[in-house]
Amino acid sequence: MKRNDRETTFSRRSFILAGGGGLIFTGLGARLVSLQISQTERYRTLSEDNQFNFRLLTPSRGRILDRNGEVLADNQDAYNVLMVPDQTGGVEEAIDRLSAHIEISDGQRQRILREVQRNPSFRPVTIAENLDWETFARLNVHAPDLPGILPVVGEVRYYPHGPILAHTTGYVGKASEEVAGNDPLLRHPGFRIGRDGLELSLDERLRGEAGALKVEVDAYGRVVRELPDPKTQPAPGDDIRLTLDLKLQQYAAQRMEDEAASAVAMDVRNGDILALASVPSYDPNSFAKGMSQKEYDALRADERQPLFKKAVGGLYPPASTFKLLVALAAQRHGVMDPGERVFCSGRIRLGNHPFHCWKRGGHGALDMAGAIQHSCDIYYYEAARRLGIEKIAETAREFGLGEKFDISVPGVQSGTVPDEAWKLARFGERWQGGETLIAGIGQGYLSTSPLQLAVMTARLATGRAVTPRVVTDGSPGAFAHLNYNDESFALVREAMMSVCEQPGGTAYYALGGGFEYGDMLMAGKSGTGQVRRISLSERATGVLKGDQVPWKYRDHALFVCFAPYEDPRYAVAVVVEHGVGGSSNAGPRARDILRACFEREAGRDPTAVAAADTPERDT
Repeated sequence: MKRNDRETTFSRRSFILAGGGGLIFTGLGARLVSLQISQTERYRTLSEDNQFNFRLLTPSRGRILDRNGEVLADNQDAYNVLMVPDQTGGVEEAIDRLSAHIEISDGQRQRILREVQRNPSFRPVTIAENLDWETFARLNVHAPDLPGILPVVGEVRYYPHGPILAHTTGYVGKASEEVAGNDPLLRHPGFRIGRDGLELSLDERLRGEAGALKVEVDAYGRVVRELPDPKTQPAPGDDIRLTLDLKLQQYAAQRMEDEAASAVAMDVRNGDILALASVPSYDPNSFAKGMSQKEYDALRADERQPLFKKAVGGLYPPASTFKLLVALAAQRHGVMDPGERVFCSGRIRLGNHPFHCWKRGGHGALDMAGAIQHSCDIYYYEAARRLGIEKIAETAREFGLGEKFDISVPGVQSGTVPDEAWKLARFGERWQGGETLIAGIGQGYLSTSPLQLAVMTARLATGRAVTPRVVTDGSPGAFAHLNYNDESFALVREAMMSVCEQPGGTAYYALGGGFEYGDMLMAGKSGTGQVRRISLSERATGVLKGDQVPWKYRDHALFVCFAPYEDPRYAVAVVVEHGVGGSSNAGPRARDILRACFEREAGRDPTAVAAADTPERDT
């Protein structure tokens, strides 16, 4: 009951008392006793409801850390201004009063009014965010003259290394109407949820739990005092530690700058992903603080796709890197003896259709190891013809192709490992023999991601079903042995070493003579992923070189490698979109990132160590 109502009631009863005598007086007295004694607690409660409010306290979001504890995603103080409409005495007037202290454009005013109309009057509405300290302090001084206006210190997500890890960490933003529903925390003006990357997939762990603060307010909604209660304090979100190494990630991105490219570096012993780089990138701080439509449109329009997670979502023909798996499959199924020599004249025919080697004049007679070292297409056309697509597909899947790895980063793609059933389901057509030959050199319907190429390389290096991970939750389990004999693995690994370390290997000269890091040898394989179809007439006159065609029609450059050759520790996969030559473009970048893995192992910063400072090979 309000005070004025009580006074009116008492005056009316006093008039009755004067005309009604002692009996009525006695009854009224009893009523007053009831009000004063029996209902004291009820009226005290009503009084408290009028004097005290509970304010929702948003939790601090958990941090994201690299493997060494370097902070990749953190929180900073943000100086914001909110409005509680039902405490203003008039929203329009409150905006007018506030505009004397901060600039409020017509667009902002209309946005505020729309939010006020859309939400209950007790729910705070954001007026301005990320104010400078001077403006925020001035508002606090004038707070007594601004009923319903709340200067508050909140948090804004901060990514100290900007674009370097944007595709992995992702970013935060306001919850959409659909997601927020009636959840008071999600509807709080200062609260943000994960919108992409690990921020999205691990949002529940990072988010924390909301708390509440009891505050005493006056008739205008101004805070008189705060009454904190330890039991209602917010609980911060969990910190998440990753397998990534910040310095290695920085180096990988730096080594690929000015390209549309991606790189994945893995520890083959435990599956830890040490670098997961896609370039170009974007600054997640722009999303966290609010990006303009113009900025967003510019990112979307860039043909190099800075918003795209190339390392996990980019799909490319594995090209000649796939020959390694065909060699293993051919040995497992006994269709080719490693010592058998196949003559390469530069082309073969299947029916009326010619199939060409990349080397127009041919390689001559090559055995299996030589065909890997020189990357002969004719040899692997023949191997694929003998195997058939089903056996090829089986081996591809065993080495991680076609698999969607759960590394907690959204956007991971499975790619395509085609077989007869796949083509029938996809196109309603039967598989053709020529398509098997094309698959044998990693072209056609085959598509893989850089992540899958790194996993494939780790499995080749170890002979085990290495599984990648980005989040360090517990210890990785033991990896099962792959069902291929040691001799088969040894042949393929030695051939990969000869690609990089022996004259005549397709990457030897592009790498400047091999790994050249101490006594270590590296093993690797290049690939050139075909983007456009080459006509018979173009083959007759000479296939156009990369710089003779528009950028978007140039072939992709791929390179996979591991080291040390004798006792593998790290594997790297690099894809340079439209980079043309796998050995010449992707190879040196992959080699340098592989070197950087050992620099980090030694505690050095690869971004600060010049190539001349790396150890010389012992003679």
